[in-house]
Amino acid sequence: MADKLDKTYRPDQAEGAHYKRWEEGGYFKCGQRPDADPFTIVIPPPNVTGSLHMGHALNNTIQDVMIRYRRMAGRDTLWQPGMDHAGIATQMVVERKLAQEGNQSRRDMGRDAFIEKVWEWKGESGGAISNQLRRLGASCDWSRERFTMDDGLSKAVLKVFVDLYREGLIYKDKRLVNWDPALETAISDLEVQQVETKGKMWFFRYPVEGEDGVFLTVGTTRPETMLGDTGVCVHPDDERYKHLVGKNVILPLVGRAIPIVADSYADPETGTGAVKMTPAHDFNDFEVGKRQNLEMINILTPQAKLNENVPEKYRGMDRFEARKVVVEDLDALGLLEKIEDIDHSIPYGDRGGVPIEPYLTDQWYVDAKTLAKPAIESVEQGRTKFVPENWTKTYYEWMRNIQPWCVSRQLWWGHQIPAWYGPDGETFVAHDAAEAQAAADAHYGKTVELTRDEDVLDTWFSSALWTFSTLGWPDKTPELDRYHPTNVLVTGFDIIFFWVARMMMMTLHFMKTEPFETVYVHALVRDEKGQKMSKSKGNVIDPLQLIDEYGADSLRFTLVALAAAGRDIKLSTQRVEGYRNFMTKLWNAARFCEMNDCVLDESFDPASAKETVNRWILGELGKTRDAVTTAIETFRFNESAGALYQFVWGTFCDWYLEFAKPLFAGDDQAAADETRKTAAFVLERILRLMHPIAPFVTAELWNHVKGEGAEDIIIAAWPDAPAVDADAEGEMGWVVRLVSEIRSARSEMNVPPGTKISLAIQGMGDQAKAWLERHASLISTLARAEKIDHVEAMPEGAIQIVVDESTVGIPLAGVIDLAAERARLEKAIAKADGEIKKIAGKLGNEKFVANAPEEVVQENRDRLAEEQAQRDKLAEALSRIAAL
Repeated sequence: MADKLDKTYRPDQAEGAHYKRWEEGGYFKCGQRPDADPFTIVIPPPNVTGSLHMGHALNNTIQDVMIRYRRMAGRDTLWQPGMDHAGIATQMVVERKLAQEGNQSRRDMGRDAFIEKVWEWKGESGGAISNQLRRLGASCDWSRERFTMDDGLSKAVLKVFVDLYREGLIYKDKRLVNWDPALETAISDLEVQQVETKGKMWFFRYPVEGEDGVFLTVGTTRPETMLGDTGVCVHPDDERYKHLVGKNVILPLVGRAIPIVADSYADPETGTGAVKMTPAHDFNDFEVGKRQNLEMINILTPQAKLNENVPEKYRGMDRFEARKVVVEDLDALGLLEKIEDIDHSIPYGDRGGVPIEPYLTDQWYVDAKTLAKPAIESVEQGRTKFVPENWTKTYYEWMRNIQPWCVSRQLWWGHQIPAWYGPDGETFVAHDAAEAQAAADAHYGKTVELTRDEDVLDTWFSSALWTFSTLGWPDKTPELDRYHPTNVLVTGFDIIFFWVARMMMMTLHFMKTEPFETVYVHALVRDEKGQKMSKSKGNVIDPLQLIDEYGADSLRFTLVALAAAGRDIKLSTQRVEGYRNFMTKLWNAARFCEMNDCVLDESFDPASAKETVNRWILGELGKTRDAVTTAIETFRFNESAGALYQFVWGTFCDWYLEFAKPLFAGDDQAAADETRKTAAFVLERILRLMHPIAPFVTAELWNHVKGEGAEDIIIAAWPDAPAVDADAEGEMGWVVRLVSEIRSARSEMNVPPGTKISLAIQGMGDQAKAWLERHASLISTLARAEKIDHVEAMPEGAIQIVVDESTVGIPLAGVIDLAAERARLEKAIAKADGEIKKIAGKLGNEKFVANAPEEVVQENRDRLAEEQAQRDKLAEALSRIAAL
C-alpha cells in the first residue's frame, strides 16, 4: 500500500483531481482498442442554456455506469457528447441579456448582428452543463464534443432537408400549429404545458336562418373565437337536431350564414350537443372542418390580437379584451343564455408563459407517416428493443397515429430553412444561394431576385440526426463505419416521440439501419413524497448541492440503487446521506485492512485458499461479481447497486472482517497470512466492481491499495468470478444464520446490547455440532453469549428460535423484566393497530382514493405496509414471551 489512508474520505479533494487526470490522460477517448468490439452511446444533448438537474443526473449516471463497465470489460467505448442549440431558450436568454445591458433589441439590430451576439454568448456563457457533467463523473469522449449548429452538423441538416424535399417528404402546408403569441412562433407539443385553471363556460344562442325564434345553443371557453366560426356541428343521430342539419345559423355580431353539419365529433351527452366550429383556432374543429369542407378563417395576428377578418369594432383588440367585449355584446342582444364556472386545462407555452393559440399558418412539414413505417417495423421485428418493454406500446400509439411534423419555427437562432422564393412565390430549395439562383434562372429564363425563407428549423430536426451526424455524416468517416449503429440510448419517456421516434425515422431513411439496438427508458426523479419536482412547489433538489455536500459517488449510488425499471424514483437528501455512509463504510473497511497489514499480493491465487472463512468470502465475491455483471448487462441497475451494497456492507464488512479478526490475532501464521492476502484481494475486486457506479472513492482507494505505477482503475479489467466452494458456503452460511437469528431475537426482546446471554441448544445434528465447535469462540463473541450448552429439554423462561434442524433457547429470566416487556409490546401493538385502522379507513374511502393526488394515496399505502410489517414484528416478540 501507499501512504497511510486519512481517517476520513474527502470527496471535495479527490473528485476533481481524479477527473482531471482521467481527462488529460485521454482515458475517455474512443479508438484505443482497435481490435475490440465497439460499444457506443450518444448523449441526449442537453440544451446549451441548460444546467444540471436531477433528470440529467440520473440519465448521465446510468450512461456512465454502462460506459465504465464496458471499458473495463475490454470494449472500445465511445460515449459521444454534445449540446443542442435550443432555439427558443437560447434566443430568449440572449434577448434578455441585450435588454439588461441596454443594447438594441433583436429586431432593431437585425438578424445577422443578433446571430453574432448569440455566438458570442455561446462562447462565453453557453454550455456550462458540460462542466457540471464532469463533476458528476461523466466519462464522455470530450475531444469529440459536438454542437447542433457546428459546421459538420449544419452540413448534415442541410443535406437532409434538401434530400427530403426532393423526395417529396418535406413540403409547405397551411395547417394548425401551437402558436406562442409571446414568442410569435410555432412551438412543439413538448413545449406546451397544461395548466389546471378555474374558468368559465359561456353558452350563446345562434339564430337559425329563416326560422323566427329558433336558436341553437353552443358552449365555449373562448368567446372571442366565435367571430371566426364557420359552422355548427351536431351528431347525426341526435334526434333534437336532425331536422336542422343542412340549414344555416346566422353568426351573431358578424351576420355571416354558417352551416349546421352532422358529424360524429359532436357528443349528444356533452353540453347542449351542438358545437361551434372554429377550424382555424381549434385542433378538433380543424379536423371536422376538413371533413365537412368548412371555411377556415384566421381571426388573430401573430401577437394574438384580432385582425381584419372580424367586424371593425373588434379589430386590434387583445384576445382577452375582445373576449370581454364579445360577451357583453352578445348579452346586450339577448343571446347569452348562461355562464357556468368550470375547472379546465389551459395550454401555456413553457417559455413564453402565456396561453398558446391553435393558429392557422403556413409552415414546413415532414411527411412523418411515410417515414414512420420502417421505424414501426424495426420495433415490431425486434431490431430495436425498448426497456422496460411496456414503452413499446407508447411508441406504437404515437407512431401509428402520426401527424405531419411541423419543422419550421419563426425564430432567428437555428438552421435557417434552405428555401428561396421567386417574385411569383415559386419555391427553390437548394444547398446554398448560388444553387437556388441557378435553379431560378433556369426556371424563369432570366435572372430574378430571390428572397430567402426567414424561418429556422425546429431543434428536434437536427437532434433527429444525432447518432450519425455526430460521427461525421454525410462524409464517410472511419468513426461512422466503426461506431454506428450505436448500442444503447438512455432517455426519459417524455421524449420517446419527440426524439427517439424521429431518430428512428431519420436514421433508417438515411443510414438504412437503426440508430441503436436498445432504448432504455428511465423513470422520473420525484421528491420523497412522490411529487414531481417543480420550482413552484419548492421541492426541487439540486444535484450540484448534493455533490457539494455528500460527494458525486453518494448521489450516483443513490440514483442507481433507486433506478428500478418502471418505478419512479423517490429521492430525499436522507437517502443520499445513507449512501454517503456506505462510502464511509468502504473507506473504513480499507483502513481496517491497512491497520491489519492486508497488503495486496498480485500472485495470490484464490483457488489456493485453505481456510474455510476465506474460501467462503471468495465464493461470495464470485456470486456478487456475476450478479453485478448480469444486472448491468440486462439494465437492472438497481440490482447491481443492491448486490454491491449487500456484499460490501453486509457480507464483507459486517461478517468477513469480524470472522477475520481472530485469525489476524491468532497463533497460526499461515492462516493469518492467507487471510490478509484474501482480504486485500477481495477489497481490490470490490473496488473494480464498484467503480462504474462510484468512480471517485474507488479510484482514491485503488491508488492506495495498488501502489505507485499501477494501471488506472478506469481501465482495470472487469474481474473474473472466483469459484463458489459449496462446503465453505454451507458452513459459514450456517454461522451467519445462527448469529443473525440470535441477534434478531435479542433486539426483539429489548435485551441491552452489552448484556451477555446463555444459549441452550437442542436437536443439533453432527454436522452443525462440528461447525459449532469449530466456530464457538466466534459465535460467542458475535452473539454476545457467555455460555453455550447442548440440552435435552429447554430451560424455563427461554425464548426459542429455530435454525435449520436445531432449536436455540435464550433464557431471559433475570436478563429482562418479562412483565414490563410484555406491557411495552402490548402498548406498541395497540398504537400500531390504531395507526393501521386510521390509514386503512382513509384508503377504504373511495372519495379519498379518487380525489387525492396519486402520490398522497401511494404514500398512505406505503405507510400502511410499514405499520403492518412493524406490528407483525411486535406480535412475534409478544408471542415469544407468551410462550415462556
